[in-house]
Amino acid sequence: MELRAELERIAAAAAGLAGPDEALESVIPTEPEPGRRVYLCAYSGPLRTWAAVDDAGTLVTDRSRVRAAVSIAALCELAEESAGGGKLEELRQQLVALRITERPEGIEEAEAAALALERTIEPPPRLASPEYLDTVGLAVRRLESALGASANSPFVETMKHASAVVDELELDVEAGYKADLT
Repeated sequence: MELRAELERIAAAAAGLAGPDEALESVIPTEPEPGRRVYLCAYSGPLRTWAAVDDAGTLVTDRSRVRAAVSIAALCELAEESAGGGKLEELRQQLVALRITERPEGIEEAEAAALALERTIEPPPRLASPEYLDTVGLAVRRLESALGASANSPFVETMKHASAVVDELELDVEAGYKADLT
């Protein structure tokens, strides 16, 4: 099933979990493990609340499954935001200008790598998964290599410190979760 159609089906099921003063705000599709999708659902209202549902639209109450979904969603988002320094389009424009004005050796490879990275970052909706995260990471590494980056990758450094972002989101989701987690 196409992801958009899947999200519509899940959104319809998840909307039924909204409280009287709440509305379903977003559905984030994740696949922390191959073949096991979990959809993180955010609800707006007086307070932000959360739910995670499985493929059948059933509320997930297993804490480890919810945390795995939150973790991969946060990591994929962070990877996309930090790829290419977080300003990929601007970087591509700078590379074009550099090619036109200075023609440094390897500029075409850097431009190709930047374009490949831009194409790797899927527009929403996209499935947050370890495979997607790896694909983005490999495309970033190719770009950094083409740019002659040193051993200190800004992308890797950002991802090393991602645990704080993941932990914060996990706490937020658990605090506003629509059911008790076991």
